[in-house]
Amino acid sequence: MLLTAEHRALYDTTKKFVQNELNPHIAEWEREGQFPAREVFAKMGKLGLLGITRPEAYGGLGLDYSYEVVFAQALGNCIGGSLPMAIGVQTSMATPALARFGSDELRQEFLTPTIAGERVCSVAVSEAGSGSDVASIKTTARKDGGDYVINGSKMWITNGCQSDWACMLVNTGEGKAHQNKSLIVVPMDAKGVDRKTRLDKLGMRASDTAMIFLDEVRVPQRYLIGKEGMGFMYQMFQFQEERLFGAASGIDSLFNIINETIEYTRQRQAFGAPLVDNQYIHFRLAELRTEVECLKALVYQATEEYVAGRDASMLASMAKLKVGRVSREVSDGCLQFWGGQGYMWESSVARSFRDSRLISIGGGADEIMLGIICKMMNILPGKKKKPIDAKAA
Repeated sequence: MLLTAEHRALYDTTKKFVQNELNPHIAEWEREGQFPAREVFAKMGKLGLLGITRPEAYGGLGLDYSYEVVFAQALGNCIGGSLPMAIGVQTSMATPALARFGSDELRQEFLTPTIAGERVCSVAVSEAGSGSDVASIKTTARKDGGDYVINGSKMWITNGCQSDWACMLVNTGEGKAHQNKSLIVVPMDAKGVDRKTRLDKLGMRASDTAMIFLDEVRVPQRYLIGKEGMGFMYQMFQFQEERLFGAASGIDSLFNIINETIEYTRQRQAFGAPLVDNQYIHFRLAELRTEVECLKALVYQATEEYVAGRDASMLASMAKLKVGRVSREVSDGCLQFWGGQGYMWESSVARSFRDSRLISIGGGADEIMLGIICKMMNILPGKKKKPIDAKAA
């Protein structure tokens, strides 16, 4: 993926925003358990950062997804993982299906103010009994007059305590699990919505995460995104952008942790010499840097495929798998070189250690990514074998 002057300008604008508007407040927001989403998103909306790939008719910039990837990479300069994740929900996780398949009326009502930073959104797929197993969700929506009446619950919903609306996956029929689901816009102030339960997480402490209960919640049937019964497919489409965004947002944060560790081990003396002079340490840092460069190349390749309109599912899944595993390897390895200082709660490497653990769980666990990759390689047991496309493989 070749970066243009426009890509670099977007990167610089985003990085400056992160350094000036986010990083000075991360410690405070982590103590409070959430960041002021409306305030942050309003500022980002004025900069045009919340609708980079969205249609210009709804306030977006209309650019291709390579620009969103560069934006996500710049967000990785945030000193915590919470804000890039929460921002990604607003730009690349809750809105892709609405932007692509929603009616003009629905997009004007919900997408336009979301791009402007006037509304906060969530994506509500996971449930207590069905995280990565999307097909097994239990929440239902039945028709009654001109409304859908929704019952059920959603779990681990990022931005859930502050969001104005959620892109929610529900069962709208009794058919096959992949054909009976729909995506519906659900206003979070609707009667019967209870999202007072804010979850207490290991990491991502500055991002509010809610459990949502829905009891006879009525929404107009015109809030259906696209066609009824296509929700599972639409959500798989949203996952591609989510996984690319998540992988891209990990790149710079990992580079930064490695660089901070280099500086610390240069200054830290042990047995009469800087720690970094120990061959194991500087060799290990070189290995970790190489792994992050490989992640970056994979993300850029997947983005090229996606922008070209080709199926990027396997590469996006590989990137998601890789960023989770490399993040754990880098944060754990670097923390070791910081010694006792790395074990202190407020250190950047400790925050990275806490935050990075979610990456291999949320948005599809590592095991789900491996299953997708194996399926596309035609090596899953019991599946009909087809010749493997060398380029795809």
